Amino acid sequence: MKNYLNFETDIKQLEAELENLKDPYNKEGLSEVDTDKITQLQTELDDKLKDIYSNLNPWQKTQVARHEERPKSKFFIDNLFTDFIPLHGDRFYGEDKSVISGFAKFNTTSVLVIGQEKGDSLETRIDRNFGMMKPEGYRKTNRLMRLADKFNLPIIIFVDTPGAYPGVGAEERGQAEAIAKSIECSMNLRVPTISVIIGEGGSGGAIALASSSKVLMLENAIYSVISPEGCASILWRDPKKTLEAATAMKLSSEDLFNLRIIDEIIKEPIGGAHRGSETVLKNVKHSIERSLNDLLSLSREDIFEERKKKFLSIGRSKGFYSSSTSKDKLTLQTSKFNKLIQKIKDNKKVSSLVFLIFMILIFSSFFI
Repeated sequence: MKNYLNFETDIKQLEAELENLKDPYNKEGLSEVDTDKITQLQTELDDKLKDIYSNLNPWQKTQVARHEERPKSKFFIDNLFTDFIPLHGDRFYGEDKSVISGFAKFNTTSVLVIGQEKGDSLETRIDRNFGMMKPEGYRKTNRLMRLADKFNLPIIIFVDTPGAYPGVGAEERGQAEAIAKSIECSMNLRVPTISVIIGEGGSGGAIALASSSKVLMLENAIYSVISPEGCASILWRDPKKTLEAATAMKLSSEDLFNLRIIDEIIKEPIGGAHRGSETVLKNVKHSIERSLNDLLSLSREDIFEERKKKFLSIGRSKGFYSSSTSKDKLTLQTSKFNKLIQKIKDNKKVSSLVFLIFMILIFSSFFI
């Protein structure tokens, strides 16, 4: 049984009618298949899907990103990689089933693959903690990323989580420290790293594994510092204002691409990834191949420098810098005019003189 979102009522009705026409023997008696009517309904359904999915608002995209039937990390790992060897445990506490990790081959290239896995049934979702990683999960991925760096193996990561697990046990075992260490580890790697946000990219739980050389994102995925419901509860004191929150947070792929937080948007079929998993699989493969080929041409030091510049330049494209060569510094570049103003402020005598001249000009304007 298909799951429909609340804005897909018309689509549900059309698909139900289409199924009845394709299987006329479900009705009383036997009848012939009306191919003309099926073709007409299929065209109408395609038009309706295109109309709805080309005009999704940020909250509707959030619902699509959370769709139960959306392809998960395990689907991509099973179909994009060969000779996958899963590795377990953080060597400190235990195993975290919410993240799948191990070495594999992507085409002919040996890689480390990591995927946050939500599960595809009630049992697997509970077993995998709905994709919410615990400290041992991040420490496991850190261990494997350092191992991949040692043997000069590229790293491919699939991000899909509502956030890091906020339970008491996770906090007691150092959840915040584990996330911070994961970001630090990701930034210090000298090998190509590619993160693909395939569903939800929630808070620090996502950025811990998305601090990569290339960040790719499916068209209807989301990437945000907090869920729209959480943001609405904090800012508006009303969890129902999810549309306002989702719009303000700029969590869609288009907004994040314009802000240069992500590097590429991977197209989905009309109706979302859950309606065309094979098409999505092909698009993701091509995007990873393209990004991996670009990164493999760089030296280890160039990879590190490019990643550093990429993250230091986020949010600084609105006039802070006059050239791209200065983006590897943490300090902001100021203009000559601003420097002059600052010197005037620092010099008390000059400041007093400027203030006096300013007051004289104001008073003289009344008598002219």
